[in-house]
This record gives sequence, C-alpha cells and structure tokens, in this order.
Amino acid sequence: MKYKRLFSTYGLKGKTLKNRFVMAPMTRSRSSQPGDIPNALMAEYYGQRTSAGLIITEATQISLQGKGYAKTPGIYTPEQIEGWKLVTNEVHEQGGKIFLQLWHVGRVSSSKVNGLQPIAPSPITAKETNVYIFDGAPNGDATFVPVEDPREMTYEDIEQVINEFVEGAKNAIEAGFDGVEIHGANGYLIDQFLRSNANKRTDEYGSCKENRVRLLMEITQLVSEAIGKEKVGVRLSPFIKFKDMDDPEILDTIMLSAKKLNTLDIAYLHLCETDWDDAPEIPLLFRKTLRLRFGNAIIATGNKTPDEGELLLKENLVDLIGFGRNFLTNPDYPQRVELNAPLNEISDSHTLFGGGDKRGYTDYPTIKEDK
Repeated sequence: MKYKRLFSTYGLKGKTLKNRFVMAPMTRSRSSQPGDIPNALMAEYYGQRTSAGLIITEATQISLQGKGYAKTPGIYTPEQIEGWKLVTNEVHEQGGKIFLQLWHVGRVSSSKVNGLQPIAPSPITAKETNVYIFDGAPNGDATFVPVEDPREMTYEDIEQVINEFVEGAKNAIEAGFDGVEIHGANGYLIDQFLRSNANKRTDEYGSCKENRVRLLMEITQLVSEAIGKEKVGVRLSPFIKFKDMDDPEILDTIMLSAKKLNTLDIAYLHLCETDWDDAPEIPLLFRKTLRLRFGNAIIATGNKTPDEGELLLKENLVDLIGFGRNFLTNPDYPQRVELNAPLNEISDSHTLFGGGDKRGYTDYPTIKEDK
C-alpha cells in the first residue's frame, strides 16, 4: 500500500481510530432557525463522512455572545443538544468517531449577527475583517458585514466565558460526542488573548506571554476536569495572521502553550496551518521543537496532500492529518486516495456557506454512486 501510515490505526487516548485521516472543522451554516439547532440534514452530512478516522465538527458557539456568523450551530440550549444527538447517533451507527469544536469568536462579530456588542481582551477592532449574515441576497448567498468595535472584557466576562466552555463541553458529552476540541485558533477569542497585538491588558491575562496563555490554560484545565482529559483537544494556529492577528511573539507563545498543555495530558494538539497557494512553509525546526514540547497526538491540517501527510507521519512529526475541502466534496475521501480515484470538485461555491437543502452539501457522490 502506498500510504501505509495514513491507513494505519491509531490509539487516541483509549479510542482506536481506523486510520490517520481527520475530517477537519469546516463551517457550513446549515443549522435550523430560529435557535441555531443542528438537524437531520447535518446528521446525514456527517454520517456520510465516517470514512475518516476522526471527525471534528464545524465550529460551534458556546453562547449567543460567542456567535459570529449566521446559521452556525450552538451547544448551549436543550434544543441544540437534542439536535446534535441526531449527528452523533448517525456517526456512531456508521462506526465513526466525532469531537465537537467549542467556539467563541470574541471580537470577530457584529450586532447584526447576534444583537450584541462583541467582547475581546482589549477594545481593539480587527481591521479588514468581516462576518456574514443571510439577508435574502441572490442565490441565498451570505452577505459580508464588517466586525464592530468590541468592548474590553471584565473579570466577570472572563469568568462567564470559562464557565460557558465548561458547560459546552458537558453538553457535548451529553449529546453523545467522543470528545471536544477547544478552538484557540484563527483569530477568535482564545487566539486574541494569546496575541500581543490583540491583547493589551496589563492584568494577569495580559502584558507577557505567560499571562496571555492563562485563559487557554484555565479553560482547558477546567474542561478536562469536567469531562476527562482523554476527551479534550486544543486547536492553535501559529502561522496564521488573518483577521488582523500578525503578532511577532506568537511562535514563542504557542511553544509555551504546548509545554503547558502537555502537563494537562490532553488527547491532542491540532495545528491549523496556512492553506493558500503562497503560504509559508512550516519550518522543520518548529515541528521538531513542538514534538519535544507536546508528547501526545499532534494533528496537522492545511491543504495537505496524501504524499505530504504520509511523509509527516513517517518522520514522526505528527500523528494525524486533517483534510478539509477534500472531505467536503468526497464523503469517501480515504477510499478515493487508496484507489487513486478522481476527486469530486466543488459543485457550486454559493453552497459553501448556507443552503436550505442537500445541494452542495450531501449530494456529492461516492465512488459506488459514480459507478
């Protein structure tokens, strides 16, 4: 077999994954309204993609305040928990494993989305950053609107957010998930605390990298205590600068985070890596150093080819490889890799974010259906 390591099993803190393919989180904005409730269509979508060793869901807000984009699902109401049960039941019936990604957007939001002023570590607006709503545009497209000025979080706000992450994790387990991923990447709230250009606080949550990692660590520790450390992963994005997140200190901060997360013995660390054509290469030294700092599973996601993934696994730099768009359009992506079969292309870009039916969502064919 060409991709021996990609197709090998992996033990993730007591859970046996059938291969090293991870379906990476991808926002699709298909929740039922009102209430941002997961539904049967979403269950069908995830159930189709259980060829992945592990599925990580789309980002899921832990509160209304934590919502930044229209029609994204939540995990803070009884109705949302019941909706997610449709998803986990379907995935488990198909023999899959699935983690829920817990999300708070912080300053990346607008009152047009949730009716609330955004909150952030410091009252600094993200430049050239937009979120989307659905306002009846042609083809059902999302309409992008600029983020609004955030207010600086008080201690009460910080305590509330920590509690919301914990409650979201407990709700996820109630909904049947195998674990949760704490979203600390891509310019959202936890990432805002990690970055010196977004976090100008002078208290114990800012002013130096040891303080800037505090919120991440407090959330991760309390979530681990609530549901079990073997059910917790964290996502970070050391090389991503969009949403006005260019911080010259971030690599040192990420390494400090990895070292501290290692002491909590969580299941995995998930690197969201750059995925555009002219993106910088991830330095080999960074990967080797990270492996020394963090001893459990490392996931690398970011426009990887199977060849690139196999090489990273062979060199023991990571343990699992995340694939996004290829799972979006190919429910049976691992089988297509194994058979060197052609891949489906995106059928309609208008259906990437939002849509009321299966078009561009659950209608991508498998190899069997192609025949």
